[in-house]
Amino acid sequence: MASCDTPDAFAWLQNLPPFSQWKRNSMYMCICSPNSSHPSLNFSITRSSQSPNTFTFSIVASFKIPISLFISKPLRITGSNQTNLQSENIISTLLMSFVDIVLNYNVKRTTCSIQMQNLGSTSNLKDVFNLAFFTFVFLICIYEAPTSLRTTCLKTVKDQLVTCRSRQGSKLLMVQLGSNLEEQWMRSLNLAITNWIIEIRASQHLKSPSPLFSYAFSTQGLWKVHMYCPVIAMEMESVNSALTDERLFFSLNYHQLEGVIQFNHRIYVREKWFNIAVNIDNVRYRT
Repeated sequence: MASCDTPDAFAWLQNLPPFSQWKRNSMYMCICSPNSSHPSLNFSITRSSQSPNTFTFSIVASFKIPISLFISKPLRITGSNQTNLQSENIISTLLMSFVDIVLNYNVKRTTCSIQMQNLGSTSNLKDVFNLAFFTFVFLICIYEAPTSLRTTCLKTVKDQLVTCRSRQGSKLLMVQLGSNLEEQWMRSLNLAITNWIIEIRASQHLKSPSPLFSYAFSTQGLWKVHMYCPVIAMEMESVNSALTDERLFFSLNYHQLEGVIQFNHRIYVREKWFNIAVNIDNVRYRT
């Protein structure tokens, strides 16, 4: 079982023994534990007693009678010598499952095939895997977790999502998904954040519970910065008049702002320093 202080789903899976060596049907990792008087939130892998090559994963609140907040469909291991959960085949299967679950929370999802290719080194795969895992857990916490677990566990998961490695994982995952699925991924995430803010805004002042999602890449003299933010998480600078149309107000709350800033840049190499010249090429926003 992994520590609740530093949950690392990829490392935990790497350390699990083969199914044949399990002494019980389920193994679990603690995601977070508010305190000793409250149940913890766990990620569980359960092998099938009927089929040794089939397993499910779940998110479980460990009350006296454990409550499953989410249970996956059965996943079958194919190929020879695939009983180790650290094998690339199983890691990829779990990764694809996490991505598919997140996308399914988007009410406007369109059918697109998900293909993960050229993830590169194991280090990169770990970053992408943990990013997808914690995004999946983040959504389950918002929609399914009981109040006694939700606040603390959301903070734990959010802290995992804003690390440098998670940001690198985000960039790699967005490249793998492509522009269409990237937009659907962000709509799923921002819809969850919007629902969370609406739920607790009445009881306390709240700024955005999750930082602005953004990433950048450079190619052929262009530097592109792509960003997303749920509209409800943006602070108003000034309000000239009250918005009386409740339907319009409700609709605006469920929009996300998508922005793209593109720069031209050139690097001049000097004897002891570099000069970097940057000019704005264009700026685009949409909701």
